[in-house]
Amino acid sequence: MMTKKEQRLRRSRQTRARIAIQRVARLTVFRSNTHIYAQVVSESGDKVLAAASTAEKEIREQLAGKGGNVAAAMLIGKRIAEKAKAAGVEKVAFDRSGFAYHGRVKALAEAAREAGLQF
Repeated sequence: MMTKKEQRLRRSRQTRARIAIQRVARLTVFRSNTHIYAQVVSESGDKVLAAASTAEKEIREQLAGKGGNVAAAMLIGKRIAEKAKAAGVEKVAFDRSGFAYHGRVKALAEAAREAGLQF
C-alpha cells in the first residue's frame, strides 16, 4: 500500500523524465494545505532561476495569511512569471509534481501563462 505522497511522487517521475528530454527550464509547483510554491528550475536541473511562494513575507501580508486558495495561487503564478522573465526565461515546461491539474495548480498555471510565460 502506497501512501498518498508516494503515489504523487510516482506520478511526478514520468513528467520529470519527459521534461528532461525537452531541454527547457521547468516550472515546478508544490502545494501544501496552507501554501503554494513555484520554482523555475534550469534545463540541467541544477539551478533555481526564480522562486515565488505564499510563504514570502510580503505576499503573506498581502493575503492576510490565506495562502491556500485559488486567489493566492493566481498571485503566485503572476509573480513567478515576472521573476522568470527577469531571469531571462520565456519558455518553460509545466511540472505539476503529480498534483491534479485542477483548482490551485490550474489557477497558478493560467496566471503564469497570462503574465507571458510560454508552456
